[in-house]
Amino acid sequence: QVQLVESGGGLVQAGGSLRLSCAASGTLFAINTMGWYRQAPGKQRELVAIATYGGTRNYADGVKGRFTISRDNTKDTVYLQMNSLKPEDTAVYYCHVNYRTMDYWGQGTQVTVSS
Repeated sequence: QVQLVESGGGLVQAGGSLRLSCAASGTLFAINTMGWYRQAPGKQRELVAIATYGGTRNYADGVKGRFTISRDNTKDTVYLQMNSLKPEDTAVYYCHVNYRTMDYWGQGTQVTVSS
């Protein structure tokens, strides 16, 4: 069983920055993918960024050049550095882990960007 604990959300003005963290706990070895999704009110959950154990990084088009995903495999932790935030980035951000074919989700952390 994998448990995910997120931190780092909050309120920021447009143009500002936030850093999200997600730590996975449990008896883990080589987590396949770690990533972030978000869900805005009235919208479906969407992929923001994903990082594989092998080093591949993928981003949604709307965040490329502004967000950076990284992971520390020694700590089973994934980070999302968000710069140049826009009001349309406002959403609940969810950490996601795929481990041994199972999907796990964090509880979500609110990110609000004011204009």
